[in-house]
Amino acid sequence: MTVLAADSRAQEPVSTRRGRVLTGFRPTGDLHVGHWAGNVGNAVRLQDEGYDCYYFVADWHMLTTHYDRTAELPALVEGIVLDLLACGIDPARSVLYLQSDLPEVAEMALLLGMITPLGWLERVPTYKERLRDMAERDVANFGLLGYPLLQTVDISIVRGELVPVGEDQVSHLEISREIVRRFNRLFGEVLVEPQPLLSDFPLVPGSDGRKMSKSLDNAIGIRDGEDAIRAKVKSFITDPLKVHRGDPGRPEICPIFHLQALFSPDRLQWIDEHCRSGELGCVQNKTNLADRLIEELRPIRERRIDLAKEPGLVSNVLEKGRELARPVARETLAAVRDAMGFSRP
Repeated sequence: MTVLAADSRAQEPVSTRRGRVLTGFRPTGDLHVGHWAGNVGNAVRLQDEGYDCYYFVADWHMLTTHYDRTAELPALVEGIVLDLLACGIDPARSVLYLQSDLPEVAEMALLLGMITPLGWLERVPTYKERLRDMAERDVANFGLLGYPLLQTVDISIVRGELVPVGEDQVSHLEISREIVRRFNRLFGEVLVEPQPLLSDFPLVPGSDGRKMSKSLDNAIGIRDGEDAIRAKVKSFITDPLKVHRGDPGRPEICPIFHLQALFSPDRLQWIDEHCRSGELGCVQNKTNLADRLIEELRPIRERRIDLAKEPGLVSNVLEKGRELARPVARETLAAVRDAMGFSRP
């Protein structure tokens, strides 16, 4: 995987872009390798391919599961913006803004909420999955249930045409398409119906074999130093039947092998063959992976350190994003209000 330096890219005006892409990032903690290999890396690629990219920090969405951490929100927002910039999101070529900087989103969510059947929200798999995965926390709230509605507004209010999703996530976007279609049937063709932009979002395993997640404490952070990376990789589970070097392994069930597929594709066949034969031990395989991760993440970590030294950088980036996104949001909300009969004479 190649780390892309934002300041090395040619500058071009947003108006010359291809279809408008919309995706968001919840500020619940530092970005990790799973983010980078998945949605963040894809966002950088779409930006580089000339799409009209609107990327937002979803601070209101963060409250659905972290409503008791609002004191941490300013630092979390600043941290994720710096992480995104370090990974290659370029404010000169993408609109990067804060969700709550567009108050129009809240009003439009209220209006669209009036036409959204409760059953549509209750059947979304993500709601029950969140309740199950966060059973130790009281997250069965209105905000979590209404998450898909707010997501729909995030997309529609900036007239997002394309939403990057993996094949297994297309159904999650369908409720947004249904809400938009219902609104347009009732009030006229006002909103743009978003289309899925199929992307390859690899499932990145964490140290316990489950999907890498900050909340599961199984992640490798993109800002982790060499010692931390080696320690975390060392903690990863591997094939339980491969106890000693010389024992034949089963790479297909090993989280380390799946990470090697992402970060060492040039050596994957060799790793596969030598793991199966027993010539490659798990300790050496982990050492090889740690070496590659350290090499890949170093430019991001160093750039992140440099960016953090620039006073006012995050504020300036988000202010610029607000200036670009809010006029679009105002225009969309005005059209929605007019269609629903709320315009003033």
